[in-house]
Amino acid sequence: MRIEDATDADVPEIVAIYNDVIATSTAVFSDQPVTVESRREWLRAHRARGQPVIVARVDGTVAGFASYGEFRPWPGYSTTVEHSVHIAAAWRRQGIGGRLVRELLERARKDGKHVMVAGIDAENHASLRLHEQLGFRPVGRLAQVARKFDRWVDLALLQLEL
Repeated sequence: MRIEDATDADVPEIVAIYNDVIATSTAVFSDQPVTVESRREWLRAHRARGQPVIVARVDGTVAGFASYGEFRPWPGYSTTVEHSVHIAAAWRRQGIGGRLVRELLERARKDGKHVMVAGIDAENHASLRLHEQLGFRPVGRLAQVARKFDRWVDLALLQLEL
């Protein structure tokens, strides 16, 4: 497995992973699939802001992707980022998510960031466990802030000081 910067050629595989996550889980609080064009713009915007989008590549296939971006738009938050990591269903529970997040942590440190935030469905025990193993600590829970699949979803907030 190689972890590297995402390219424009990776966008269709990123879209397939993301749309599967949207359709089958509460890891993304949306029920609207994304398009290849919207994800290309997302990738361009991340690049323009100097924010990484990385992929885990296994035998030439994108097995997962991760990124970070601004936590909130005000200047006082400029050293805090929020990240996202998604793994293709066939590749979950094989350590890929942890490798991607560790790479993001390293890049955030090099970029002078101070805190990384994770917002996770409070019932996503695998993701919560992964983040805690990587040193993130729970700092809050926002009850019923999202609705998906005809039910309320709580958001757990975790952070790691870099």
